[in-house]
Amino acid sequence: MFVIRPIKEDDLEGLMNLLTDAGHGLTSLPKDEKIIKDKIVHSARSFKYRADKPNGETYLFIMEELFTGRVVGISGIISKIGGFQAYYFYRLEQETMKSEMLKVSKDITSLHFEKIHAGPAEICSLFLDPEFRNSQNGRFLSLSRFLFMAENRACFEDQVIAEMRGKVNEDGRSPFWDAVGKKFMDIEFVQADYLTMRSKDFIDELLPKYPIVKELLPADAQEVVGKVHELTEPAKKILEQEGFEFSGLVGIFEPGPVLKAQTNNVRALKESKVLKIKAIEESEIDSPVFVISNSGVRDFKACLGKAIIEQDEVTISAVTATALKLKLGENIRLVTLKK
Repeated sequence: MFVIRPIKEDDLEGLMNLLTDAGHGLTSLPKDEKIIKDKIVHSARSFKYRADKPNGETYLFIMEELFTGRVVGISGIISKIGGFQAYYFYRLEQETMKSEMLKVSKDITSLHFEKIHAGPAEICSLFLDPEFRNSQNGRFLSLSRFLFMAENRACFEDQVIAEMRGKVNEDGRSPFWDAVGKKFMDIEFVQADYLTMRSKDFIDELLPKYPIVKELLPADAQEVVGKVHELTEPAKKILEQEGFEFSGLVGIFEPGPVLKAQTNNVRALKESKVLKIKAIEESEIDSPVFVISNSGVRDFKACLGKAIIEQDEVTISAVTATALKLKLGENIRLVTLKK
C-alpha cells in the first residue's frame, strides 16, 4: 500500500535514489543533491507558512510504501508561476498562406517568445519509480495533488497548467535545442537545462524575441514541436481525462506541450467530496476505488481505498484509517480514481 504525504528533509537520500532512474528532460528534478535539498527546504517552508493567497509557494509530495517507507514517487504544485523570476514559453500561432496564381496553400506554424511574470498555478515534478508504473499508481500520484488544492483552494491561482516533458533522447539530445537554442548559447541541452535551476536570466538575454517559423527548421526539430516524451504520454492522457487541454504554449528547450485547465473545473477537484467518518470496518469494503485524503496541511496524507458513502457520511476500512491516521467523526476528502 502507498501513501502520499509532504516531503521532509530526511527524504533527501530516498529521493536521490529514486531520481537515478529519471532520464534527461525532467527539468524540475535534476540529479544534483544541493539543488534537490534546497527544493525540499523550500517546500517545507511552503507547507509551514502557507499563505492565504498564491505567492509562488512550491508543495512537493512523496509517494512511499506504507510499511517500508521506500520513496517510489514524487509530484508537486507551484501555487503561482512567475514573480521575480519569469517563466518562458513559445506560443504557437498557425496561419494559412495561399497563392491563387500557383494554386498552392500552405499551413505555417510560428513560435513566439512568451515571458510570464504573473502566471497560473502549475502541477509539476511528477516521477514514478519504473518498478511501480501502472495506470492506478500513476493516476493516484497525479490526482492526489488536486485533493490538496481543493482543501486549500485560496492558496492557488484560478488557472493551472502542466508543462509536459518534451522529446529528448537517452543521450540527452534535443533536436529542437540543437536547431534553435544551441545556435545562440553555444552550450548543450543538458547544461542549459541544468542552469535554469540557478537562474533563467540567460534565456531572456540570449534567445531571439522574433518569431521562429517551424517549417524552416530541420525535419527532426519540426517533428518534436508540441510532442511529449514517450514516457510522459500516460501522464498527459490522465490530465486530459481530468479536463486539461492544450494551451497553445510549448517549452523553450524541448518544446513539449503546456496543458491548461480552470482550477475549479479539474474533475478530481470539482467532484471531490468532504464526508464525516461514520464507521471504520475491519473487513474488506465492496466499492469502487477512491483517492482519499485527510484534511491536513503539513500532515496531509492520501491513499487509495474503498468507501461506502451515505449522504454526508462515509464508511472506510481500518487499513485506510490507519494509513491516513484518522478516527471516527473526522472528515475525509475523496474522489473516484477514474471518472
